[in-house]
Amino acid sequence: MLELPDALYLPDGPGRFVPTELTRGPWSPDAQHGGAPTALLAGIIERFEPSGSRVARLTVELLRPVPLTRLEVRTEMLRPGNRIQLVQAALFADGTEVVRATGLRIREQQLPIPDPDPEPVPPMGTPSEFSAVDDVVMFGFAFDITREREWTPGGPPPGPQRVWFRLRARVVAGEEASPLQRVGAAADFPNGISSIVPWAGEWLFINPDLTITLSRPPSGEWVALDARTVPSDDGIGFAEARLFDERGRIGRATQSVLFDRR
Repeated sequence: MLELPDALYLPDGPGRFVPTELTRGPWSPDAQHGGAPTALLAGIIERFEPSGSRVARLTVELLRPVPLTRLEVRTEMLRPGNRIQLVQAALFADGTEVVRATGLRIREQQLPIPDPDPEPVPPMGTPSEFSAVDDVVMFGFAFDITREREWTPGGPPPGPQRVWFRLRARVVAGEEASPLQRVGAAADFPNGISSIVPWAGEWLFINPDLTITLSRPPSGEWVALDARTVPSDDGIGFAEARLFDERGRIGRATQSVLFDRR
C-alpha cells in the first residue's frame, strides 16, 4: 500500500506552494499533471478580489512542463467590471512562467431559467483505481473513480469513456477544496481517458491547454466526464468532455492535443 500525501500542495509562505508527489503526471517523473496546477489556480482566481461574481470560464495554458519544485503565483485583474471580470494567475518556477490561467468571472444573480432539454446523468459505473507503475505516486491517486468500461493494467482502452471522479485529497494543505477546484482537478483528464491510441507503446498525446466552461458549480463531490478524442492526419487533434454532477449537466472541458511518437 502506497503512502499518499493528503494534499496536492503545501503552502510555503504568501503566494508560494510546494507540490507533493500527488501532482506527478504521466509523461515525466519530474513534471506535474495539468489537473494539479489547474485546481490550484482555479482557487486563486475565484478568491482574488471577491466581488459576488463566479468563474464561468477557466482557460489554462500549460506553457512548459511544471516541475515538482516550489512555485510562486502572481495574480492580476485584467478587466475589472461590475458584471464581467477577467482575472489572470500564473505560476513561476525559479522565475520562469510555467502555467498561465485566465478566469472569466460573471456576476451572479437570481434569475431562474429552465433547461428545455436536460441531458441524462451518466451512470456511476464500477469503482476502480489508477494502477501504480513501479510504486510511483501520481495524480490519479488523488481520486476515487468509477467507470463504465473495463480498464487494463496499462490504462483505459482506446475510445470514448464516461468516468466519475471524486477528489479525495485537498488541493492545498489545510484548506477545503472548492467546487470549482474539484472540477478543475478532474477536467484535465479527457485526453488521457479517451485517447484513440494506446497508452503503452510508441505514442505521445499531450494537451498544452485546457478550457473549462461552466453553467453552474457542481453539487456534491463527484464530477463525471463523458469524454472523447478527435484526431486528424497531421498530428493535431482535440479532446472534449461533457461535465456532469449528480444533478445533471454542468459544463464542458476542451483540450488541444499534440500527437507524436516517442
